[in-house]
Amino acid sequence: MGKVVLVTGAARQLGGRFVRRIQRDPEVERVIAVDAVTPPHRLGSAEFVRTDIRQSSIARVLAEHAVDTVVHLAVTGGRPVAGGAHSAVKETNVIGTMQLLGACQKSPTVRRLVVKSSTSVYGGTPRDPAVFTETTQPKSLPSGGFAKDAAEVEGYVRGFARRRPDVAVCVLRFANILGPFADSALAEYFSMPVMPTVLGYDPRLQFVHEDDVLEVLRLAAQEPRRGTLNSGTFNIAGDGVLLLSQCSRRLGRPTLPLLLPALTWVGSALRAVGVTDFSPEQMRLLTHGRVVETTQMREVLGFEPLYTTTETFADFARSRGNGLLPPERVGRAVDRVAAMLDADGPRDDVDTVEGARR
Repeated sequence: MGKVVLVTGAARQLGGRFVRRIQRDPEVERVIAVDAVTPPHRLGSAEFVRTDIRQSSIARVLAEHAVDTVVHLAVTGGRPVAGGAHSAVKETNVIGTMQLLGACQKSPTVRRLVVKSSTSVYGGTPRDPAVFTETTQPKSLPSGGFAKDAAEVEGYVRGFARRRPDVAVCVLRFANILGPFADSALAEYFSMPVMPTVLGYDPRLQFVHEDDVLEVLRLAAQEPRRGTLNSGTFNIAGDGVLLLSQCSRRLGRPTLPLLLPALTWVGSALRAVGVTDFSPEQMRLLTHGRVVETTQMREVLGFEPLYTTTETFADFARSRGNGLLPPERVGRAVDRVAAMLDADGPRDDVDTVEGARR
């Protein structure tokens, strides 16, 4: 018999795409798609089971279908799906994961668990290192939002791994996911006509393409290839980094630099009117940035992304169309300002020297 794969979070865009993708694997016999709401997209030949992973009924689903592989994609920081509440998202992240892990612990058939996590577990403070590895401990634990949820989820997963050493557990810490179909809070931010930023900061950002996310999830759900190991915790990101200023130039969207207190007020206002989920966690990202090391992803997991950070953002930018200003025009304007500043610098130095001589 082939594998029986259960996928949580099937009603979301990423979950639906993965359900359709994993069906094409010859070693997969059946796919069970699970969510509390009916997906708005097709799921191919997968069997959809409408159940809330916050409820004990998830254990019955595992037993009835003799599931051996669980891919947990219901850990998310995005908006609730149609008809849902923001509180339900947090409860699904934490309480839902606890219930799912409890069901997996009791199941005699489960042999592999894949959990979608986030690099946001590293936090974001000015005291953090320039590059995070999988073993880097955050200077301060996330105080709220999705980052805190992800950190709690990983704690529960580590406990599960100790109690069920016979189950292969793979935790994938994804950088910011972008692509033509991205529906994250950061994608909404990049789609704004004018992007508010923190005055005096130009953070470094990393991205991972949606297609690479699907491929690495598929890789983690399989038996490891020869010479690789797909159990453990791995950072997943495309090569390279982009500055926030470079992102705005490529989008053709001007920025509005604000002092941090003013940006906090703007973020609250944007959340209130439903424009974007401008959370405190996202403001920390747009202040201090975040870059992760991906050596383990390549050397241990054996995964090589098809898209770099720059290529991922370019694909995302094409799907969003031009902003208020053509990207080429924005780039020329920034280059002219930089040239003017460079030209002013030497004159100031000469004036200073001449003044000292006098």
